[in-house]
Amino acid sequence: MPKTPAQASARTPAHRPSSSARSSGGPARGRGAPRPGATLAVTSAATALTLMNYTAPMLTLPAMTAAFGTPAAAQAWLLNGTPLGLAVLLLVAGSLADAHGRRRVFLLGTLALGGTTALGALAGSTLTFTLARVAQGAASAAVLAASLGLIAQAHPGGAARIRATGVWGAFVSAGIALGPLLAGGLSGLGEVGGLAAWRLAYGVLAAGLLVVAAFGPRALAESRAPHRTRADLTGALALGLALAAALTALTLGRDGWLRPRVGLLLLAAVALTALFVRVERRVRAPMIDLALLRRPAFRAATAGALFTGLAVIGFFSVLPALLQHGAGMAPLTTAWLFLVWSGTAFVVALQVRRLAGRISAPYQLVLGFLLSTAGVLALYGSLEGGSVPRLLPGLLVAGVGSGLLNAALPRLAVDSVPQERAAMGSGANNTARYIGSSAGVALALALSTAGPYAALFASAALGLLGAVVTSLAQTTRR
Repeated sequence: MPKTPAQASARTPAHRPSSSARSSGGPARGRGAPRPGATLAVTSAATALTLMNYTAPMLTLPAMTAAFGTPAAAQAWLLNGTPLGLAVLLLVAGSLADAHGRRRVFLLGTLALGGTTALGALAGSTLTFTLARVAQGAASAAVLAASLGLIAQAHPGGAARIRATGVWGAFVSAGIALGPLLAGGLSGLGEVGGLAAWRLAYGVLAAGLLVVAAFGPRALAESRAPHRTRADLTGALALGLALAAALTALTLGRDGWLRPRVGLLLLAAVALTALFVRVERRVRAPMIDLALLRRPAFRAATAGALFTGLAVIGFFSVLPALLQHGAGMAPLTTAWLFLVWSGTAFVVALQVRRLAGRISAPYQLVLGFLLSTAGVLALYGSLEGGSVPRLLPGLLVAGVGSGLLNAALPRLAVDSVPQERAAMGSGANNTARYIGSSAGVALALALSTAGPYAALFASAALGLLGAVVTSLAQTTRR
């Protein structure tokens, strides 16, 4: 497989000790050489638990809204708290990991995610749970951004990196699949010891994260970029306010898109996004180096992640609720159907490394979008009173498309940037993904007021647009 510009620029072997290693993002002095197998195992386990925490509310949403008395207009926040925290802090987390140690940031993030997930299990109101979810998103940002940086360091390039990022992408799919299944299974218990069973899902996830954090210090080697930089808090604030304005507009839009408040919030989101770009151009140590957008592979990775969130994650995040309300399915049944989609994605992501020599990662993204769109369209007519056999073909095809996307995105994220900026590359990629998913969830919930098929057709249209934009991003030179 020909070398990417990122691989070609990493001339110094990542395992070379002392200052040479530090200049290429190598292991920090005194921490030992990376252990590829242990690194992949620990980071993949933490990533799976992080995504399980991310997707669990898809099945606990009805029980939570009943327990909290959440109005319909505020339900999007119960799903969007974590992606909001993720999108705002992923780039900061990537910069902090590169500058202060990927191992350190990963372990702190895992511990913080375990603690905030436990707090979410004890929440007594919509506001408290949403704030806990935002904090979980911030901690998840540290886990995800540092994970790919650690993997890139332990697997410097070639077939080993393709395999490792493919495995990591598969565990993303596994986490997405198992979160609703865990939540659906426990929700069926009603109450356990006077405690609502839906809360147990978050308690189990918190315990799992703390166990992974306990293995981390021995399994992981420290690594960082050659020069420390300050976190770009001004850029993070501008981005966070822009996202909050956009999500609030999309959430309020379900009660009327032409209201002045919605328009003003959308204008504020645009203005704050422009401010973010201005800050990133002027600050000495930006969250994201905008010069990376000159790289076709980086543009393709970022566009692919954004539309994966908008078209795929957004729709499938609300699909269980659509099936429960439209087809009258039980939560556990919808969890198993969700597993068909996400489990297929897991299997495909594990096997997709066999395509590495036949199809480039950007065009793997295009194929993933096309298959996902075809699967979504195959669900037409089955969301209201449809049977399980009628849903299976569409879920399987969409799962294949999602598996291709999940395998290609992390590989392209780290290959499209210099090795010493691997955490920034993964942070930018995941930021785009969760910006897209936040907007996609809010849009799907807003459109569902007009019936489930409005959200379905929006997902299909965005999937096709994602295929076109990703292809153009790879081929257009700047």
